[in-house]
Amino acid sequence: MAIRLLVADDHPVVRAGVISMVEKTEVDIIAEAENGAQVLPLALELKPDLVLLDVRMPGGDGIACLARLRTEMPDLPVLMFSTYDNPTYIARAVALGAAGYLVKLATRDELLAAIRRAAAGESIWTREELRRVTGALSTPRVEIDLEVPLTKRESEVLKQLAQGLSNKEIALALSISYETVKEHVQHILRKVGVSDRTQAAVWAVRKGLV
Repeated sequence: MAIRLLVADDHPVVRAGVISMVEKTEVDIIAEAENGAQVLPLALELKPDLVLLDVRMPGGDGIACLARLRTEMPDLPVLMFSTYDNPTYIARAVALGAAGYLVKLATRDELLAAIRRAAAGESIWTREELRRVTGALSTPRVEIDLEVPLTKRESEVLKQLAQGLSNKEIALALSISYETVKEHVQHILRKVGVSDRTQAAVWAVRKGLV
């Protein structure tokens, strides 16, 4: 049986590579999206069996798209596909119910195996990936119900942090200094009651801030 796949990636070369990898298999690419804004409308219209979703795209990053897809189409499997082996991205993808997270260095056999398993409703998370984010995902849920007095700037930094941006990238995005970002991040970790950026990102997802 054919697997109807929606591929979302802002790089044409990557999309062409995926098309080449699945050629002459049961995987049928029914549509391509080049930015985050196109993903949900295409998915709602075409009802694919699986979405292969890049993490960082213009017009809405892949993690934000994943959140919208889980809300609008909760039974649709979504396989994250990224250049970045980033624990924050992985933790957010796990927290939001992605079927798995595949890096773009994956071989053709690995990509096809992941597509087939995810389309069949299986989770492709590896023990190693889950081990890396266990601490973040086990952050005490009681914290979520507490009102954390973040300043406006801290909230802005937290949203950027939860998107997987580095301190340098956050500084550029918010037009503030690198040292100021570091200070805000330390304040956020202390106020939220977590020990690292990944836990803060998961907290922000569960709190509905991103």
